[in-house]
Amino acid sequence: MPDAEMLVAIGEVLGNPVSTLPSETVPTSVPGGLQALSEKLEVLNDQFARAQESKRRVLHALCIAIAVATTLALIALASIGGSYLEWDFSNPEYAVAGTMLHRFEWIFARMAPIILAGSITGAVASRK
Repeated sequence: MPDAEMLVAIGEVLGNPVSTLPSETVPTSVPGGLQALSEKLEVLNDQFARAQESKRRVLHALCIAIAVATTLALIALASIGGSYLEWDFSNPEYAVAGTMLHRFEWIFARMAPIILAGSITGAVASRK
């Protein structure tokens, strides 16, 4: 039995409502309660599939955005090239700023490959 997302896609391709795909068409002589229930389930199935597709798209875009931001941060740190190491650290403000920048660079350089690998894997896994 296919999941809700697959049923909606099959229904769109075949031009049939989702309620007719898993089994035979419900005859019109069936009492109104069963027909109404079938229509409500079809609507709920359709809404669920659309919500799942929306979540997948958001996750995909988020993974791509994280990968791009990480890459841009790596490029920015590479362009700085440790120039803060040449600052005059006898000035307390420069000493604090240089230490914070060095700490960020040290942590980020170790975390960036993990972040990049995770975000690229997430983007590939969440594509359609």
